[in-house]
Amino acid sequence: MIQTYKRNPKLHKHYHTILIGSGMGCLSAAAILAKEGHRVLVLEQHYTAGGFTHIFKRKGYEWDVGIHYIGDMQRPKSAMKKLFDYVTDGELKWADMGDVYDKIYLGDRSFDLVKGLKNFKKQLIAYFPDEEKAITAYIDLVFAANRTAGKFYMNKALPPFISKLLYGWMTKPFFKYSDQTTDEVIRKLTNNEELIRVLTGQYGDYGLPPKQSSFFMHTTVAKHYFGGGSFPIGGSSQIVKTIDPIIEAAGGSIVINAEVDKVLIENNTAQGVVMADGKTISASNVISGAGLLTTYEKLLSPEIVKRHHLKAQLQKIKPSVAHACLYLGLEGNPDELKLPKTNFWIYPEHGTHDECVDKYLENINEEFPVVYISFPSAKDPDWSNRYPGKSTIDIITLLPYDIFTEWDGSKWMKRGKDYEEVKENISQRLLEVLYEKLPQVKGKIKHYELSTPLTTKHFMNYSKGEIYGLDHSPSRFRQKFLVPRTPIKNFYLTGQDIVTAGVGGALFAGLLTASAMTGKNFMKKIVGS
Repeated sequence: MIQTYKRNPKLHKHYHTILIGSGMGCLSAAAILAKEGHRVLVLEQHYTAGGFTHIFKRKGYEWDVGIHYIGDMQRPKSAMKKLFDYVTDGELKWADMGDVYDKIYLGDRSFDLVKGLKNFKKQLIAYFPDEEKAITAYIDLVFAANRTAGKFYMNKALPPFISKLLYGWMTKPFFKYSDQTTDEVIRKLTNNEELIRVLTGQYGDYGLPPKQSSFFMHTTVAKHYFGGGSFPIGGSSQIVKTIDPIIEAAGGSIVINAEVDKVLIENNTAQGVVMADGKTISASNVISGAGLLTTYEKLLSPEIVKRHHLKAQLQKIKPSVAHACLYLGLEGNPDELKLPKTNFWIYPEHGTHDECVDKYLENINEEFPVVYISFPSAKDPDWSNRYPGKSTIDIITLLPYDIFTEWDGSKWMKRGKDYEEVKENISQRLLEVLYEKLPQVKGKIKHYELSTPLTTKHFMNYSKGEIYGLDHSPSRFRQKFLVPRTPIKNFYLTGQDIVTAGVGGALFAGLLTASAMTGKNFMKKIVGS
């Protein structure tokens, strides 16, 4: 049964635009289009809206599923801040995480990533005084690579003929950086293994270790946080709450428990969607934020896929990494438990990031190649108003989808004893890592539960439980079909597959999709460049 995100739904027979999925890409596109007068309908198959920006509640606690920190929110003139303000009418507020946004652990040694470019550089040089030249060159490359991104991404929104005409000019500078791996570029600057591990210590934010990831993807994340990290006040559910009124004001709706079966296509033109219950809703345009793999494999008919050779596209891309997240509910407020706002990135003492990943993938009982710990209740100044005397912690690590294939097809929360035993083993191993860094929380945990790649598949509809859509290897950025337009008239794509990983990438993907659909330069209108 379809029900709206808000009470008293008012569904129409026809919409300007239907958006499949309620992740950041669809929410961003929906808000921008609504402000242009479009009546939009956002369809979410699950009981909660927001995609990776949604929250869930259990046992008197609340957890943010995908947002752990966002960069650039403390700079009013940043493109990210301007776009978030635009799609939320400035109603979404952000809390600064403080001077140290990330702490990198290499065994027992720790390294702070400090807010502010000058402070960041000064601190790194203090850790590695003999590497000042390499650190300076690295920072210069991060900015140089990011300067090439604007034209590359805007080319995706241009009409096909103009895009093709200008493609070489708009993309050549970008490919100089995206074609190289992170490891290749940084090893030209230094052979200090410890410095390399620290500089690439946020690789979990995009899912691929240095020898596999595109250097451009690395620079996007690194620069994004130079100004520090921020967290949405009131939790990430505020994103949907602040966007929904904009959609509603234009006559649109966000709808949950609304599973789309197929995109309705006639004469190679999108006409609307067919719901899982057989109901048809018509629209002048359809946008899928469900990810390229899900969209082409599940939402389009085999005839359409064959006609446009879409399977050939899917063979050129790979899903990103799968993960596990351990959600903890604790007794005691963040101050009492001395929980930091700073994120912890915890790595083995020895080995490169790639070596540690390879060893773990061969045997998941080896030491975790990375453990990321986030303290959302400490980051949110409104948390204790909503949940006095309580705190939460998220612990994330890589977890291959393959080890769960025997339970593929089983029902969420009903996967059996063996599955629960695997989860419990992983949970206890992650707790050991936590207690090593924060022994004071031992005995304070009142509830914990682990999400696996199957959980991600269930809620996000990603076929391999991937967290970042497509992987961010050099070859990914060379795929010309990763654009908002599809070979089907009035049918578009959005989300992190179109730009890059994470909430920020999906936010800008929504802008590009809205631009491609309407022919309007929303980057210039909203960001001013």
